Amino acid sequence: MKKFALTGVLVLTLFSCKTPSNSHSSTAITVKNNISDEQLLDKVQKDALKYFWDYAEPNSKLGRERYHEDDIYPDNDKHVITTGGSGFGLATILVGVERGFVPRKDAVKRLTTMMDFLAKADRHKGAWSHWINGETGKTVPFGKKDNGGDLVETAFLTSGILMVREYFKNGNVEEKALAKKCDELWKGIQWNWYTKGGEKVLYWHWSPEYQWEMNFPLQGYNECLITYILAASSPTYSIDAETYYKGWTRNGTYLSDKEKYGLPMYVKHNGAEEYGGPLFWTQYSYIGLDPTNLSDKLIKNYFDLNKNQVLIDYKYCLENPKQWKGYGPNYWGLTASYSRNKDGSVGYDAHFPQNDHGIITPTAALSSFPYSPKESMDFLRFIYTQKPEFIGSAGPYDATSINYNNWTTPRYLAIDQGTIAPMIENYRTGFLWKLFMNAPEIQQGLKKLSFQSPKYGIK
Repeated sequence: MKKFALTGVLVLTLFSCKTPSNSHSSTAITVKNNISDEQLLDKVQKDALKYFWDYAEPNSKLGRERYHEDDIYPDNDKHVITTGGSGFGLATILVGVERGFVPRKDAVKRLTTMMDFLAKADRHKGAWSHWINGETGKTVPFGKKDNGGDLVETAFLTSGILMVREYFKNGNVEEKALAKKCDELWKGIQWNWYTKGGEKVLYWHWSPEYQWEMNFPLQGYNECLITYILAASSPTYSIDAETYYKGWTRNGTYLSDKEKYGLPMYVKHNGAEEYGGPLFWTQYSYIGLDPTNLSDKLIKNYFDLNKNQVLIDYKYCLENPKQWKGYGPNYWGLTASYSRNKDGSVGYDAHFPQNDHGIITPTAALSSFPYSPKESMDFLRFIYTQKPEFIGSAGPYDATSINYNNWTTPRYLAIDQGTIAPMIENYRTGFLWKLFMNAPEIQQGLKKLSFQSPKYGIK
């Protein structure tokens, strides 16, 4: 799924499947109330890992765009893999190895298969497309003109590739070989090509057939920060600091002095300036990029920026101005996900306070653990112990609604399920943050952009 906001307009991909939303065969199992917080965190991380370990696309072993327990697949896309979601899947697998959920040797073998596939798959000036055929490696068009490189999805994937490299680079022979494959993939991405001939801004898409006709410059603020960090950090095809400050920050004009619920927003959220955007904006760039005391020339603390966006979303759900049944301190979180259309069919939407339809997406709260540990734990405990109908074989289903008679859809999306285990692990141990932030190129790239992170010696 594509989920992004540009120049005040949210751009979404929608589809509808008119099938009964609760027609699935999985047996709901209630977790006992006396389960400890640590056991709950282990459980949801293990469950989310299943999406990328048990339900991976069988040839490439990368993350399928979606997995449906009701076995309904739009356009027969069982072999469509998603680039960005696969990047989150790489991080999820690393969490699985680190926690002993999957054997290290098995993970190395599988990750090697993934890197070999990516090396042979279609690339467009080094970038991968949004969707790829997992059997052939050929680009699967996301839309008519979106049939080339997708720089943002490539950034999400690359973040995972770099973390795999860092994790295994000092290992045994097989692990070092895997790390080398990761390094070669990273160095082949032509980030500076996506400035459209040297403009001081990055562009989302380029197509060999349609060139720059998609015409989406990456300007803040939304989920795309990591794209600029990686582009500045590239040892082979780097961008300069001017591109970051002129392009991403809009010459500094993306700053905001607005508050909501007494919480400063710091930046203008594209198309969502009153309350802030969908919560995935606090997650996608920060699987590896540690926002803790992270600053640049304009933002004093990225952690505060993200924390406030999450707490504004939380406080909005508590206020519940539309009076949706169920909203409260144990049931909150608005982000892009599957959704419920007016006719009861399954659709897709970017949920946030200004676009609230009574749909709570579990990944919103679960992937916010670093910013809202108590509120996220309250949600986790509630959904696992009180709402077993919302839990499937790979953890909480993608979209839920108490308001609509405990409506859910027995389906998962890689881009949503893939942030849960990584962000929870960053809350628990900072594991992925340490891997990414200590990568030599990332250190240099952040310094080039005048970022500071005392925790990692970046000044």
